[in-house]
Amino acid sequence: ETDWNKLFNEYQAKYPAEAALFEQLTTGQLPEGWEQALPVYKPEDKALASRKHSEICLNALAGVLPGLIGGSADLTHSNYTELEHFGNFQKGSYQERNVHFGVREHAMGAICNGIALHNTGLIPYGATFLIFTDYMRNSIRLSALSETRVIWVMTHDSIALGEDGPTHQPVEHVASLRAIPNLLVMRPGDGTETSGAYKVAVSEKKRPTLLALSRQNLPNLAGTSLEGVAKGAYTITDSEGTPDVILIGTGGELYLCDKAAAVLKEAGIKARVVSMPCWELFEEQSAEYKESVLPKAVKKRLAVEAGSTMGWHRYITDEGDVLGVDTFGASAPGGVILEKFGFTVDNVVAKAKALLG
Repeated sequence: ETDWNKLFNEYQAKYPAEAALFEQLTTGQLPEGWEQALPVYKPEDKALASRKHSEICLNALAGVLPGLIGGSADLTHSNYTELEHFGNFQKGSYQERNVHFGVREHAMGAICNGIALHNTGLIPYGATFLIFTDYMRNSIRLSALSETRVIWVMTHDSIALGEDGPTHQPVEHVASLRAIPNLLVMRPGDGTETSGAYKVAVSEKKRPTLLALSRQNLPNLAGTSLEGVAKGAYTITDSEGTPDVILIGTGGELYLCDKAAAVLKEAGIKARVVSMPCWELFEEQSAEYKESVLPKAVKKRLAVEAGSTMGWHRYITDEGDVLGVDTFGASAPGGVILEKFGFTVDNVVAKAKALLG
């Protein structure tokens, strides 16, 4: 140890900037103001898939977080996980930060866990399609059990992925991942929420975060915020006075709730829209905050999520309903599938009206 300290002191004297970076990484400190690199969006900004917003976040963070390193299980150009200004990490190129794990999700997960557990300040991320979490569930579970800061980037998150059909369309996966203790499952609804999810993921030093991201483009909504994402659920559109009905949306279905609320308003129905990107974070909020978002007095609630309805009943009360998917998907273009399964503004409006009688 004495020899090592002597060597480091000499290094520090000769290379002060590099030594400071080394100490910052190994002590687990994040650079001051790193989160300012994350973009926020306005409604007039171009609609993009949340997997694309994820790519923007990763590349923005790579410039301010020298420890960010990761890649995909051979789906880099579908997951959008390449760091544009870096090469491939491999023998002889240890300074690079794109890792090509190959078609082996479980091993990818184990490698990411190892990187995080090494406590060198590196922040690993691993990516694949959400459906393929089946191949790496043990690794994801161990990341939660081991309290590692790993970012799991899971794209193509619902039946909306389209023509690949039921074998590739996740239905039960988000519900099953929510069952893993100490894992934050985030399903952002637009660009700002995707940035918010990354802010949480990097800030969390003792638990992993899994991002479920869309293949289809999603409009940017006026009411979304990074701060709201950190609370797990928050109001993005409200009515005057006590709402008649609360619409709860996540991910690619959030904008349906937002548009449905506008239609309901025209019909004289007061609707509140709640975005719930992360159940786990919402459960950690105070009773007062939970009541401010989902007041007990408002029992007419409709949850909208293109996946298993399992678990949603804790939030909708016995007078509410869930628009979800409890069967396998189908092979067709994503937009056609969503319509056939009832994920349209008109159907959300109809189901909300049905709750009110």
